[in-house]
Amino acid sequence: TSVSLETEVEKRFLRDPAWLPIHDTDAVLLGDTGISAKNSMSLQRPPNPNPSESLRGSNTNYPFLPGGSDSLPKYIIRAIYTIYTKVWLLTVPPGLKVGMDFSDKGLNGQLFLKVILLMPKPQREKSISCPCLETHPNCPEPTGQEEKKRWAIPINITTPCGDFYKRIPNPAFKYPFELDVFQKQAVLRLEAHDSVFVAAHTSAGKTVVAEYAIALSQKHMTRTIYTSPIKALSNQKFRDFKTTFGDVGLLTGDVQLSPEASCLIMTTEILRSMLYNGSEVIRDLEWVIFDEVHYINDAERGVVWEEVLIMLPDHVSIILLSATVPNAVEFSEWIGRIKKKHIYVISTAKRPVPLEHYLYTGNSTKTQKEMFLLLDPSGNFQTKGYYAAIDAKKERTSKHAQSFGTKNPSQYTTSNQDRAVWLSLLHFLSQRQQTPVVAFTFSKTRCDDNARSLASMDLTSSAEKSEIHSFFQKSLRRLRGGDRQLPQILFMRDLLKRGIGVHHSGILPIMKEVIEMLFSRGLVKVLFATETFAMGVNMPARTVVFDSIRKHDGTGFRNLLPGEYIQMAGRAGRRGLDATGTVIILCKSGVHDMGDLNVMMLGKPTVLQSQFRLTYTMILNLLRVEALRVTDMMRRSFSESHRDTQAYEQQIGQLKQTLSSLPPLDTEGQLSDLLSYYYTVTELRITAEALQCAVLGSVNGLKALSVGRVVVVNNKQHFNALGVILQVSSDSVNRTFTALIICEKGNEEGRGDSPNCSAFPHLYNTALFTPEGPCSHTVQKLKLQDISAITVKTLKVIPDRIIDNYNKRQQLRFRLDPPGQAISTATQELLRLVEANPGGVMTLDPVNDFQLKSVDVVEGTMRLRVLQDSLKDFSCIHSPTFSEQFLRVQERMSVQEELDKLLFLISDQSLSLLPEYHQRIKVLQSLQYVDSSGAVQLKGRVACQISSHELLLTELLFENALSPLAPEESAALLSCLVFQQKTQVEPHITNTLKEGIERVLAVAQRIGELQRDCGITQTAEEFVGQFKFGLTEVVYCWARGMPFAEIAQLTDVQEGTVVRCIQRLDEVLKEVRQAARIVGDSVLGSKMEKASLAIRRDIVFTASLYTH
Repeated sequence: TSVSLETEVEKRFLRDPAWLPIHDTDAVLLGDTGISAKNSMSLQRPPNPNPSESLRGSNTNYPFLPGGSDSLPKYIIRAIYTIYTKVWLLTVPPGLKVGMDFSDKGLNGQLFLKVILLMPKPQREKSISCPCLETHPNCPEPTGQEEKKRWAIPINITTPCGDFYKRIPNPAFKYPFELDVFQKQAVLRLEAHDSVFVAAHTSAGKTVVAEYAIALSQKHMTRTIYTSPIKALSNQKFRDFKTTFGDVGLLTGDVQLSPEASCLIMTTEILRSMLYNGSEVIRDLEWVIFDEVHYINDAERGVVWEEVLIMLPDHVSIILLSATVPNAVEFSEWIGRIKKKHIYVISTAKRPVPLEHYLYTGNSTKTQKEMFLLLDPSGNFQTKGYYAAIDAKKERTSKHAQSFGTKNPSQYTTSNQDRAVWLSLLHFLSQRQQTPVVAFTFSKTRCDDNARSLASMDLTSSAEKSEIHSFFQKSLRRLRGGDRQLPQILFMRDLLKRGIGVHHSGILPIMKEVIEMLFSRGLVKVLFATETFAMGVNMPARTVVFDSIRKHDGTGFRNLLPGEYIQMAGRAGRRGLDATGTVIILCKSGVHDMGDLNVMMLGKPTVLQSQFRLTYTMILNLLRVEALRVTDMMRRSFSESHRDTQAYEQQIGQLKQTLSSLPPLDTEGQLSDLLSYYYTVTELRITAEALQCAVLGSVNGLKALSVGRVVVVNNKQHFNALGVILQVSSDSVNRTFTALIICEKGNEEGRGDSPNCSAFPHLYNTALFTPEGPCSHTVQKLKLQDISAITVKTLKVIPDRIIDNYNKRQQLRFRLDPPGQAISTATQELLRLVEANPGGVMTLDPVNDFQLKSVDVVEGTMRLRVLQDSLKDFSCIHSPTFSEQFLRVQERMSVQEELDKLLFLISDQSLSLLPEYHQRIKVLQSLQYVDSSGAVQLKGRVACQISSHELLLTELLFENALSPLAPEESAALLSCLVFQQKTQVEPHITNTLKEGIERVLAVAQRIGELQRDCGITQTAEEFVGQFKFGLTEVVYCWARGMPFAEIAQLTDVQEGTVVRCIQRLDEVLKEVRQAARIVGDSVLGSKMEKASLAIRRDIVFTASLYTH
């Protein structure tokens, strides 16, 4: 065998490196050699060696550096080794079979190997040029300065994408249908590795964008995370993507399937905790897909979306999918600005399947066809349809009502009336083959009652019945015998066989999935559902029916918002199956108000709004990492998106330059008190304006400023000139006063500008203007700020004659005519007043004359007098150069004030949540979660583990409140953290549990009072009121092994809600177990494990049909 020289040299060198010295080396100091997940946010830190922590991370890890933040310097360390060509490099790393070929580089006989230890991410070359951007007149590709200003780039989807296949000859995913223009544009952006916001109508095909990103990441061997707001949606997407891509995993609170997969589906909360805990998954992440982004408007959970968007590292691209929202560009601009990357905004113009909206007034076989078109597919409101519905309803009102008139027909209908309406409508729709129907009903009880009332209706054929039966039996095979006989399951089985379904949060999760699957197969013909069906389930129907257009939103009843209506109505019309979708609004008691219907159908959908708020978990998670500051998180939130720091900084630079170029001030001699004069005058002006606003806002003030009132006028043209009011405008916002004012002859047009106007001489000089030559007059519209005083005098004037005469004499041919009698009289009267009171006319006092007794007005009036008196004592006003120097001060001060305003805007002090942040820090310090310097203590580290009600749980842990309780009692007690409903049934519980509840309430009361003492607005009662103990008995009995059918009898809470609470309770028990491990309390840890095992059984923890 021939011996390879290269192999021999390699072996020898590895045995004894000194045998072959390397020449000409540079010693380079390596930076960051000791970095790890415990001290660095860099992606260069070594991966976590603990496999159990690599997926979800650990609360002792640092997160990776959020994209777009400038917290860390970018080190570039290069080690350069120069190696002569006669020496072979190692071409194959030890342990690998394949390596690099370094031969024939020909660099003048030298080979440079650059080892780049830490490099800033290179700017990706945009390999794809996009003509849609070039052809769109409104959005040129930003360059230079423009780039700073504009991060969101709207894409024009009206021009077809002709060269799509030329530019992407080998797409990562091939679809069996031709893509729409908006989908092609999105795919082009994904191929260029850009971030996109796709705001498309329901059923337009947003999922295509998500699928393409998953396919791309599989091609690139990276990972994708798909987040959804609702667990049910996560399960559905898992099934859909698993069928399409195979390599898909699922992470929800209680389920973890294939966590090593390249595409992970999870709820947004889990992604947030992975980001805070520095999960290793983030390293390989190429895309994060946010589905149903309009969920950011959710008051309770919206903040999670903002946290995740802010915390995502630089190398991750973002895909946002949403229903149509009016401010998609503004929202994308915010994301682009905080991530420092362009976001391409793609919106669809119209629905793929147009909708027809009808009013339905039928309630019997005779009237079952009474359906009136209200909004046609082009979006035109049909008033004749509306009036036809009113006539149809009128015809049926009883003779009694017609003769006596019913002003307010009852809002509510009896169950028999409801039944008649539903029966006639559903007969009519099934005759016209307009099933499947989703009937949105905004109450769980009404959903059940409506379904129950249709006992006589059968909508399925015998073949469909047998298919439903076999699917139902197969799905329930995984349940225990007793659970299959639950009343709800028997009730549903009977309904489903007749093609009727019910879908709301009170239904058992497994039953909901059975109903969804039968509905998507077209076997459920009528589905009574609450609003969540439109939010969380992607299942279109032929027809959508609204049982009512009013709903209870937690505080009171209100009409549906346009966004809610569109979201639900959008479920009508299946793409490829229906030419149009039908939306029907039932008029059960009477026809709804036309204005309400118009607003609801044609109003703008809800804009995306920030729901950002501070939580203790967020504060503690950020405080434990030195490089991250809570104020940075607040500054980058969507609620603060109006602040464009970059633009402000640019303006600050310009203002500083302007300031330095201004001439210096002369503050010597007489002018030594010029600056204090300026401050006094400014305060005086502000006080006078505030008083004037108060006067004008009062009834008496407006009465005083009526026709004939003599006022003192000060503006650019007039200085302490008397005028009389002739007219007052009716516009209450920008009210103007037409007045006749006396002036010098020749100054009618205001050419002789008062030299002192900007020095506010009228504030200290009350002497009235007296014409030096012949007296003239002018008629002007005055603003409120032009009137510096309202005098006690009034004149009798004839306004119309004065105004007409004045306007006539403004025309060229009448210009030399003498003024009319009315004007002459008024001018003479004003002049007489001036001559009689040259030092100033008596003015009306806000407190005594206008009877304004509020503290602000009384204090303002007193302060005004003090300031006016003090002005006489300044020496600067006697200086000959006073006016000129005052203008200089004014100019300098206006620049300085603008500069101070901008400096305040970019400072932390202007953050709207800053006071609350300080209050929450005070609470954390009082409870010893953080020390006085803000370092997180043991209690704080425990609280980081807990996702909600972190203070209460941590306090209970540290007070050993759970130690006297048995595992099942602990589970029962902690159910107060996950149960939020009211219940009428009083639970029967053990004495230890009663003591436990009292202890929890006492701790909650203590925290509530502490929060209030620290300034947080929530009262102690509201804080304690969050914790509801209605399910303690149910959970206790369940943990002790009682069958589900029996525990369902213990409460009035519906089965589905009970199941969901116990599932969420399991997540709380897991968190407490981890917290106990941090504290080192192994007894509590094992107790929580036992409690968890006791509740994880039977129907409550049956695996989802979508995942198995």
